[in-house]
Amino acid sequence: MRICGPKLSLCGLIISVWGVIQLVLMGIFYYVRSVALAEDLPGLEEEHFHTINDFYAKADLGYTQNAYNCWIAACLYVLTLLLSAHQFYVNSRSSHTL
Repeated sequence: MRICGPKLSLCGLIISVWGVIQLVLMGIFYYVRSVALAEDLPGLEEEHFHTINDFYAKADLGYTQNAYNCWIAACLYVLTLLLSAHQFYVNSRSSHTL
């Protein structure tokens, strides 16, 4: 069943591949606690920490949560990739039979 045309399915393929690569890499960098991504951690600016251990605990939770969020978004891009690949296949197959 055709849902989208060949150009849109190809565009979906390209964007999905790039999204999967980028989000998997970002998830890995968050998981290994890359200092370059520290600005994007949730909840560190609003709070005042009494000890350095409180800060590290909150930062570790932020890194872990952002890593999981990136990996979940990458899984959603995989679903988009599969849908786009199916549509690309359906469109290329129907053009050969006409």
